[in-house]
Amino acid sequence: MSRCIGLFLATCALALAACSSVGGGGFGSGGYSLVRVTEVRVGDNSLAVTPPREWNKISGSLFTDIRTVEDWTQNGPYLDGISFVTGLKDGKALVYQRSRDDRQVPKFRANMTPPEIAAIIESLFRVRGGAVDFTTTALAPRPFLGASGFQFDYEHLDSDEVRRKGRAVGAVIDGKLYLILLDAARSHYYNASLPDFEAIVNSARRV
Repeated sequence: MSRCIGLFLATCALALAACSSVGGGGFGSGGYSLVRVTEVRVGDNSLAVTPPREWNKISGSLFTDIRTVEDWTQNGPYLDGISFVTGLKDGKALVYQRSRDDRQVPKFRANMTPPEIAAIIESLFRVRGGAVDFTTTALAPRPFLGASGFQFDYEHLDSDEVRRKGRAVGAVIDGKLYLILLDAARSHYYNASLPDFEAIVNSARRV
């Protein structure tokens, strides 16, 4: 989340989602493969989810081409996306970046708090997603994968002048980040995708 995490976390839509998503413009996408209405393993295969309807898997992550991130879209990454982060390890980033890059997306740390993880998502959209305005609308505890997790809601306006909304649900388990992120155009597409996102989050299990 969308350029989800194609954003979560491109834009994540991401990216999203991004993210595709963790969103809209600024990220490319490759081919697509159909995700059917059955339990499927995502990312590095350590997380299984069941979508309530068919989605399209984007070949290659919109965040970065790493095994722990996978992106889906319903109507194309410019409009909506769901991103999965599956067991991101301490010291790893959601995007490839060079040390000499002026603007950096912070790396994940195993001892990060939910506000610090939310800041990573915001940085991802600002640095890589083209967000010119980013607003946190809510950050609250939420159980996820049997752990004490969090829910992060946000809105952002991108350089393509499209305003998007997103929701990320995640938790740090055994020092690794597990997160599912919806990012979509605020007009129609976010509300249309939210029931699917919630069903997918509620179906998620570690394998």
